[in-house]
Amino acid sequence: MKNFITSFFLNNRFFYALTIVAMLFVVGFFIPLFFGLAKALLFGLLLITLIDIFLLFSVKNGVTAERSVPERLSNGDENKIQLSIKSNYNITTNNIILEELPFQLQLRDFRLFEQLKPQQEKDVNYKVVPFVRGDYDFGNTNIYVSSPLQLATRKFILSEQKNVKCYPSFLKLNELNIKAISNNLHTQGSKKIRRIGNSLEFEQIKEYVTGDDIRTLNWKATAKRNQLMVNQYVEEKSQPIYSIIDKGRQMQLHFNNLTLLDYAINATLAVSSTILRKQDKAGMFSFSKKIDNIIVAEQRNSQMSLISDALYNIKTDFVESDYSLLYAAIKRKIPSRSLLILYTNFETLDALKRQLPYLRAIAKNHLLLVVFFKNTELTKIVKQKAVTVENVYDKVIAEKFMYEKKQIANELKKYGIQSVLTKPENLTGDTINKYLELKLRGLF
Repeated sequence: MKNFITSFFLNNRFFYALTIVAMLFVVGFFIPLFFGLAKALLFGLLLITLIDIFLLFSVKNGVTAERSVPERLSNGDENKIQLSIKSNYNITTNNIILEELPFQLQLRDFRLFEQLKPQQEKDVNYKVVPFVRGDYDFGNTNIYVSSPLQLATRKFILSEQKNVKCYPSFLKLNELNIKAISNNLHTQGSKKIRRIGNSLEFEQIKEYVTGDDIRTLNWKATAKRNQLMVNQYVEEKSQPIYSIIDKGRQMQLHFNNLTLLDYAINATLAVSSTILRKQDKAGMFSFSKKIDNIIVAEQRNSQMSLISDALYNIKTDFVESDYSLLYAAIKRKIPSRSLLILYTNFETLDALKRQLPYLRAIAKNHLLLVVFFKNTELTKIVKQKAVTVENVYDKVIAEKFMYEKKQIANELKKYGIQSVLTKPENLTGDTINKYLELKLRGLF
């Protein structure tokens, strides 16, 4: 009886019909003919409602459902969720599906409408886009079933609660890796790269064929074999490359629902995958007031798993990052020359100059690549038409800050420090492009 009470609901259609009957009773007080009609309609309404209730509750397990959730969610990407629903009724049913989604998704009005024919099985798919890394708790699946009469509703509580972890973006890794290998990154805001010079590692001596670079001719081998022979080179492999993530408060800025820190974490995962595909050694660590999440640069099968697990728990600590600590840690922990990809953000030239001595010191022993962000909100202000004096002031200030970003890149270049100034959404592609360019130029 208790289950019946908690799962039984009367629909709006029943109350609308009941309101009409009540109005007829009022009219029947003045016109007796309508009073008899009202009683007949009330009896008919109650009878049909009882029939509707019987149809809904005559089958014990009227509807069954099973939710299929990925083992882990990809941050900032569309993740597919599947509901497999089966109707055990012998009538066509109208179903309202209410999913108890994790609170991080902020989908308070999420519902699906499905009509199921007798004994029909159906897969219902929907997508969720998480913007916060961490644990996501999926609750029950609530299905409200009504018959074609739609006077009453029966509630079913289905599917088990499930906890799923949200990791940095990994769904697009395969796509990015394929493009990285072919140097053909057209998406993610990237561009084609011109190959510069030769690779540094000698592979073999082979016969000259049309198209080989004549600068690689081996004259001694040519004299011995009495035919043209050339040296063949391959890209130098197994170079240590570290992704360094700044966890300071400046990385908490939001763009398109993700923080700069999240963009940096997603890019680190994709870039590390590309590095391993190019047979280099990928490592990482994060810093602010202390050095955390250290993964030594290696080339092994489990490296991506280690990096992914390390990136999962990185959070901003809302303090100013200590670059002197970063310099000391690099000097102590990374003895050999490496490519260091530093994800950070400088909004003003003064902010850069405070940290520039440490960046220059790091660049003496390593190839340093500083990756920082364009403020896309300033671009929107600059493009807007100035109508009032206040709009003019806003545009001038926005243009000043945008110009300072370019000055920061020029200041880094002046001291031999590589840099990438990019939009947050283009970060992954631009960083991979820069890594490939530096590798092809043999700078590390």
